Amino acid sequence: MGFSNMVFFPILFLLCSIFSIQSTAQTPSLGFRCSNTTSTATCNSLIDYKLPNTTTLASILRLFEIKNLRSLLAANNLPITTPQTQTFPASQILKIPFPCACRDGSGISNRRPIYTVVPDDGLFHIAAEVFSNLVTYPQIQSVNNISDPNTILVGQKLWIPLPCSCDEVNGDTVVHYGYLVPAGSTVSGIAEQFSTTESTLLNLNGMNSSANLLADSILDVPLKVCTSSVQNNSSDYPLLVPNGTYVFTANSCVRCQCNAANNWILDCKPSGIKLPRGQTCPSMQCVGTAFDLGNTTSDSNCSLSRCSYAGYINGTIETTLTQESTCPSSPGGNNNTPSGNGSNGLRSSFIVGVLLIAFHLLK
Repeated sequence: MGFSNMVFFPILFLLCSIFSIQSTAQTPSLGFRCSNTTSTATCNSLIDYKLPNTTTLASILRLFEIKNLRSLLAANNLPITTPQTQTFPASQILKIPFPCACRDGSGISNRRPIYTVVPDDGLFHIAAEVFSNLVTYPQIQSVNNISDPNTILVGQKLWIPLPCSCDEVNGDTVVHYGYLVPAGSTVSGIAEQFSTTESTLLNLNGMNSSANLLADSILDVPLKVCTSSVQNNSSDYPLLVPNGTYVFTANSCVRCQCNAANNWILDCKPSGIKLPRGQTCPSMQCVGTAFDLGNTTSDSNCSLSRCSYAGYINGTIETTLTQESTCPSSPGGNNNTPSGNGSNGLRSSFIVGVLLIAFHLLK
């Protein structure tokens, strides 16, 4: 073997190794971490979308395949009267609601949105400009099994894998939110804004330090949800509503809103929406009372009674009378959790009453 061949083969081997490494390194990671062990685990998620240009709500509905305008309005706490023709300027950020699915340790949008390729499209353009870097082009390439990223066809349908998760966080059920990090943000500041901790955000997002936070990146933020009385056999269980959002449920007959200022208690009332084809909403009165859904009354003992939404079961709207304390909270405590049936609030009141009676009998 000549000297030239002795040099050529090692170089060829080295080049092959380099290309092999590059090919392996280009395998994209997908979604947020989702270790939910249920193979069919699904949930609802939110993600920030920075508008690439002046856009109408109707265009956003089509792009993200959101079936109902009310879902988009509710996620952004916009008035229910906002029309589809409402325009928003470029760089405006809107929250996009979408279904999430957990598979193989990660969570991505559950087979939607589906984007249809138009003339002059490329994967990079679709990822970076149409979807504002919510995903990367190798991620789109991966989930759609595209061998050559430079070859896509007009009319081709592409699944856009938005990042999400269905995991509990620190033992709590949450809504995972893909938060677009503004320039100048800190992990501690974001944690305070969304009622979580810096260590939780670092752990969820696989960051060793807050110094790893990048502007314009999508951060997995677990949103605390309001306490509800929805039964586990209800068609909308679990009804997870984060602060500053609302949902329509029970065939659009009920509107439930979460407001942290309301002590994180889900506030549900009749929606007032006119149903199609002459349909009417079921009764929303608490059994054995004159209360309708959402009505409250208080007494001089720091006690508030609320007719709360308990679920939508076989076409019936279930309600329950819950008790809340309006007394000032003790340091580190929360006296405003709905008591519902057999809750700690009612048990505490009962125990205090028994102790008072025993005290008087012993005098």
